[in-house]
Order: sequence, then structure tokens, then C-alpha cells
Amino acid sequence: MNMQPDGNLILATSSRLRLFTLFILYVAQGVPIGLFWFAIPAWMATNGADAADIGYVLGLTALPWTLKLVNGFIMDRYTFLPMGRRRVWIISAQLVMIALLAICAVARPGVEDVLLLGIAGFVVNMATTFQDVAVDGLAVDIMKEDERARASGMMFGGQAIGISLATMLTGYAIASFGPSAAYLLAAGFIAIITAYIILLRERGGERRLPWSGGHTHPRNESIQLGAWWPILKTTFSSILLPVSLLWLPVLLVRGFHYGVFGGITPVIGAGELGWGEASITSMVGTAQLVGGILGLTLGGWAGDKFGAKRTTIAFFALYMALSAMMFALRDSWSDPDLFFVFVYGWCVLDVLITVAALPISMRLCNPKVAATQFTLYMGCSNFGISIGAWVFGLSDAMGGLRIMFLLVFAAHAVGLVLMLFVKFPRRAGIPPEIVEEVAEAPGPRPSIS
Repeated sequence: MNMQPDGNLILATSSRLRLFTLFILYVAQGVPIGLFWFAIPAWMATNGADAADIGYVLGLTALPWTLKLVNGFIMDRYTFLPMGRRRVWIISAQLVMIALLAICAVARPGVEDVLLLGIAGFVVNMATTFQDVAVDGLAVDIMKEDERARASGMMFGGQAIGISLATMLTGYAIASFGPSAAYLLAAGFIAIITAYIILLRERGGERRLPWSGGHTHPRNESIQLGAWWPILKTTFSSILLPVSLLWLPVLLVRGFHYGVFGGITPVIGAGELGWGEASITSMVGTAQLVGGILGLTLGGWAGDKFGAKRTTIAFFALYMALSAMMFALRDSWSDPDLFFVFVYGWCVLDVLITVAALPISMRLCNPKVAATQFTLYMGCSNFGISIGAWVFGLSDAMGGLRIMFLLVFAAHAVGLVLMLFVKFPRRAGIPPEIVEEVAEAPGPRPSIS
């Protein structure tokens, strides 16, 4: 890792430092996702909360991830350039995450405090989305062309590791010491990462802190945007193209199953198998980790060999088979082996289908607004998560959890039909001008953007 004579780490001058920093920032991003998407719902389920309450909390937790486009516009328009284009937003967002988690630890909302838990999930994840968009922007700003593929892998893998470790460790903390311990554990880890980011500079000569010595780098001053209308006009004219509009339902479907299955998992684990939160979160965390590793290996290989469209079709078909199996085997839900297949199946397939479909989103982007349009696509997928969580909350009124598998099956059937009959871009590679502007992992991947 390259250092300046004054001992300050400079991202622009060290490839290894850039890659490690992106990796560790995505690990930090995965911590609140693992906590609020898996550990808290598992704790609620094992302490008697019903599907409506869990779905309510999950819906509020997912909602901020649908607003990432707004975050991007704000960050592109306003920043404190003497500290770099993105670092001030990353530090600020993580400080807010730490403060909010500390407040949660003090407030100690119980299982019956559904509104407070939902608000906690919303505000912490709102801060996390600002961190997410800032890190994505940092990657676009500082990564060199030959580093982008490795950067995407580091970011994607980092988020998967963050989610899996947070799910397991905060689940254990809740089971052993209570929810406050889990909030403090998450806050402490993010605080360590924040201290590391404070030591960095994006480019030479910049300030470490607002009151430190330093100046705006000429490169950042020359590219800072001063008008919103051209960005908005170009972005929405690209989104409203017919092929782009037909891609949006596919993204919604990808998010829908996450919202539904994220809620179903702890309910079946607690209600059918009698497991505690530690056991449930341990299995989910391990499944997420396996999914992340397979996404970085099998997912990329399959996409390169068979193409994004064919690979996405295959993963939709496997998802439909999984939903059909769970629907048909309702009487066997108390079988730990079946639960194992379900949890590992949906967690792994979620990562694989995200990896497979990602190039299509990139290929649909207008190079002029690639980063903004891509963020909008990811926001659409995350909106599907909110819809799925909301529908899961209605499961009791709709006839029980079994109906949820039928709905997910139907949603995937819609996605499969669109993939089969719509001529989405099938170029062998992503145009260089788009790659230059887009270097994002997909969010929360209970997915992440």
C-alpha cells in the first residue's frame, strides 16, 4: 500500500489500497443488512411475532434501498470537495449508522414494539444506502479500467461476507446477551471501518477532516456537476425505452422473492422446527456466505460461457422448482433436511441470478448517464423486496405461508416468460464507455446496490 511522505494513505496512488478499501467498505455495508434482514426477524419469530409484524419490519427496512437514485443525485450535486468527492459522504453516513445503532441499543425496542423496530430498520438502512451510493461513486471515480472487474468482485464478495458474518454474529449476540448487544456489536465494527476511512485521502493534497490542512484536487473541481436537468432528462428518456420498460418487471421479480423468502425463513425455522434465533441465523449466514462464493465463481463462469440471458432463464427455472417443491411438501416443513435445502437453495440462487442478470442492466444503460440509470435499475429490484415483504405480511389473511410459495412461483413464471420472448441485449461484452461509469454491486442481497 502506497503512502505519502507525511504518512497519509492515498487511494489514487495504490491499486491494492483501492481494492482493499472497496472490499472492507462493502463488508461494513453488509452488517446492517444481516442484522435487520435476518437476525432481528429471527429473534422476532422465535419470540412469538406473527408474519404481519415481521413483514412490517422487513418492509420498512427494505424501503430506503428503493430511494438510491435520489441519494445519487444529491451526492453528485453536493459534496465537500476539499475532502474528495465521496469520502465525506462515506464518513458521514457511517457516523450516522453508528449513532443510530447506539440509540437502538439504549432504546431496546422489544418484540412487541413493531413500529419502533420498523423505524429502526428504516433509519439505519437509510444511512446505509447513502454509504452504498457513496462507495459506488468512489469506485467509479478512482478505479482504473484494468481494475474494474476485480473491484466488482471485491465489492460483491465483501457485501456477501458482511451479511453472512453479521447474520451469524449478531444472531449469536441476541441469543446470548439480548438485542442491545447485537446493535453495539454492529456499531463497533462500523466504527473501526470509519476510523480507517478517516485515515485515507482519495487524492493527494486533500484534507483528511474538514478542519485539516489541504485543498480541492483539480480533477475533482473540473468534473463536479452543476446542473440536474440534463441528468434527469437523459436518464428518464433511456428508462422509458420499450426494452428497458420490459426489463423492469424482471428486476421487480428478483426482489420480490427476496422479500417473501426473507420473511418465511425465520417463521418456518421457529414455528415448524422449533429453532432459536442462533440456529436460524447461523444457517442463513452460512448460506449467504456460500452464495457469495458461488456468485464470484460459478455465477461469473456461467454468464461468460452461456450468456446472461440463458443463465438468467436457467436460474428462474430452478427458483420455480424450489417454490413448487416447498408448496408440494407442506407436510414436511418440519424436516430439517428440507429446511436446509430451502434456505441454501434460495440464498444461493438469489446471488446467482443477481450475477447473471447484472450485465443486462449494464447493457441497457445509456453511456451518458450509465451510473445514474444503473442505480435506478437496482432501486427497482430493491422496490421488489419491499413489495415482497409487504405481501409476506399479508400471508395469514391470504391463506398461510403455503400460498406465498405459489405467488413466488407465479412471479418467477412472469420473469421467465419475459426472458424467453423479449430481445434483451446479448452482446458478448459490456461497452467500455458503460464499464467506465458503472462499478456497482447490486445492493442488498438478503441485495445488496
